[in-house]
Amino acid sequence: VQLQASGGGLVQAGGSLRLSCAASGRTFRSYHMGWFRQAPGKERDFVAAIAWSGGLTDYADSVKGRFTVSRDNAKNAVYLQMNSLKPEDTAAYYCAAKGGISGWDTRTSFKTYAYWGQGTLVTVSS
Repeated sequence: VQLQASGGGLVQAGGSLRLSCAASGRTFRSYHMGWFRQAPGKERDFVAAIAWSGGLTDYADSVKGRFTVSRDNAKNAVYLQMNSLKPEDTAAYYCAAKGGISGWDTRTSFKTYAYWGQGTLVTVSS
């Protein structure tokens, strides 16, 4: 599966952005999807994940209550709605896909994702 993220930009603190990740391939609905972010000089961190069915979601503690992950399998797309943005949310955001029976168990580890989109940059000004 090929992934392409979009929707990043410059926003003031307290503002909102919606990231999108478009996927190619008919098997998209069989993949768990994750969002990760990486700030300059830092490791790639887990942000959110959504199971293949959309029935399960998970979030990093730092974004709980502010970010919402969703997917539309009919459109081969996954989204990340980001509200109440903070300067510390500034990073390149990546969408990723993984499969496997036990794939959900390791959803927070970027090393377990097989497919990655290019990053989309989110900059939050104070």
